[in-house]
Amino acid sequence: MTAFLDSCASSDNGTPDITGQEGQDASSEADSAQEQQAAPEEQTSDSSGRILVAYFSASGNTEGIAQAIADELGADVFFIEPTDPYTEEDLGYNNSDSRTSRERDDPNRSIELERIVPDGFDSYDTVFLGYPIWWGNASWVMDNFVSGNDFTGKTVIPFCTSGSSPIGSSAEDLAAMAGTGEWLEGRRFGAGAGKRALLREKCGKARKA
Repeated sequence: MTAFLDSCASSDNGTPDITGQEGQDASSEADSAQEQQAAPEEQTSDSSGRILVAYFSASGNTEGIAQAIADELGADVFFIEPTDPYTEEDLGYNNSDSRTSRERDDPNRSIELERIVPDGFDSYDTVFLGYPIWWGNASWVMDNFVSGNDFTGKTVIPFCTSGSSPIGSSAEDLAAMAGTGEWLEGRRFGAGAGKRALLREKCGKARKA
């Protein structure tokens, strides 16, 4: 499973920063305002796959990676959904009064989620955990999800998307916040990787090489 992420990450090298906004989960022309707020249908089935892809996506890029992983591995999907969804204006990286800018500067921020614990969470052995990078950090939408779940006995594989920022210490910070689970090295994907069809094509070629 980690080899799968490695192949996708290596095939994503050289993806241009199409926004020029350091640290934001970059959006492309293909990412509409409707896509920003629309969560994919959650695969609940009977949780028998024992692999879960849990993610938050603000502009569609992380969602594309998450769905590609789930499709390839036959994993279940859980969308980490804020009770108050983020709009395009909320994500204004260069606007000091945007929602994310104000939250960034608030040491007491806490993003309420529609649901913290996925159905059948105890039955999963492996959790892929996806998020956008905001100002060099994992989106703080992840905080309540990570701190509110018990990852004991689980292997956690982080992945992130960004316009140009590296994954940095974001995965280690989330692991420290969780305090449980075996956290593997995270992988970062570039701004254009959220286009699902393109990503699946790249990963398929990498796996066959």
